[in-house]
Amino acid sequence: MTGYPLATRNELSDFLASVERRAFRQAQFALRDEDAALDVLQEAMLKLADKYSHKPVEEFPMLFQRILQNAVRDHMRRSKVRNFWVSLLSGFSGADGEEIDPLETMASDDEGMIPDGPQDRLEQSQLLAVIEKEIERLPARQREAFLMRYWEELDIAETAAAMGCSEGSVKTHCSRATSTLAEALKARGIKL
Repeated sequence: MTGYPLATRNELSDFLASVERRAFRQAQFALRDEDAALDVLQEAMLKLADKYSHKPVEEFPMLFQRILQNAVRDHMRRSKVRNFWVSLLSGFSGADGEEIDPLETMASDDEGMIPDGPQDRLEQSQLLAVIEKEIERLPARQREAFLMRYWEELDIAETAAAMGCSEGSVKTHCSRATSTLAEALKARGIKL
């Protein structure tokens, strides 16, 4: 027992509401599929509510990140197997061709980050789209560590626990991710 009081139903509900949008975007970065991201998010939320609602609310961020990352990995494994068999069975049937990037269609609703004028809003949305694309290109473990540390604002120990690795590995993944992102943005002429 951690010494913290156990979470109430309202605290669990409030926690899930507070992380829903960011967790969806995180799953979307990893899976690049809006429907799959929604499924994985729902699965993770249900598992937290079903299996860990008796835990103290202070433990929810780390537990939820671990559950979400495991759900993403499980979905990717299932998809890999499914795609292998589908490709074998469908052999020569062509894809419908057009792929939609859901990241381009999502609007940001962070109240404090909305610029005043339309030109500033356009520039901000273009910058965010570039950053999101570069985050997508990161290797999976680097992207996972980067998003947990800087998006979810988990500390190093929480991130390490959620990822199932050492704190040193988290630092390495984050360092490599920030370096790669900085280089990619610099190459595009973007200075933050």
